[in-house]
Amino acid sequence: MLVSLITSFLRKPSMSDQLPDPSTEAEVDNARRGFMQSALLAAGATQLPVHAAAAAATPGPAPAPMAPARPLTLNINGTDHQLSLEPRVTLLDALRESIGLTGTKKGCDRGQCGACTVLVDGRRVNACLTLAIMHRGAKITTIEGIAQGEQLAPIQAAFIEHDAFQCGYCTPGQICSAVACIAEMRAGTASAVSPNVREQAIAFTDPEIRERMSGNLCRCGAYNNIVAAIRATAKA
Repeated sequence: MLVSLITSFLRKPSMSDQLPDPSTEAEVDNARRGFMQSALLAAGATQLPVHAAAAAATPGPAPAPMAPARPLTLNINGTDHQLSLEPRVTLLDALRESIGLTGTKKGCDRGQCGACTVLVDGRRVNACLTLAIMHRGAKITTIEGIAQGEQLAPIQAAFIEHDAFQCGYCTPGQICSAVACIAEMRAGTASAVSPNVREQAIAFTDPEIRERMSGNLCRCGAYNNIVAAIRATAKA
């Protein structure tokens, strides 16, 4: 009905229609404009309560219930830390938020950048992808535990010497990963680019280093210098 009323009101006058008085044309235009605005507002207002009611009737997802905190002991850099953590807390959040070891960085928080790499019993682990409660009894090493007191580890000194960082955000993960990378090559562990996986001797070549460090991203692009630092440390 509303559409037909608007159509009849706006239709063009035919030859049989009486021509409007020129003195009242402005009043007719104003009336037509006001009628259109009122009609559109009325039509829109009738739809708003329907959508609002539908949105209110749709329940949102219920928040996941929190599990009770549990006592946990983690050995970090040779020191036992007594913690009370909810079972779903990641190792990365436990290190940064509960222990205060902020050297391990949170980058992508989904295991793609490697900024949170730490060593668990000598093996590389993305701390954002593993739960703290899973590493009871393990020996965890973070970037704070690489140096020997005030003396830099050889890989840290090599990073400085070869200018293997720029912004430095990925550097803690790069260094922890480099420590495991060198240990793997010295132990003769083959990689995807090793020419002969049966040989126990792995050459410290750039392709080997790049393949083993491929899980650590450097957004500044210091890859060549990182490889040079690892190569110099591995051959020392």
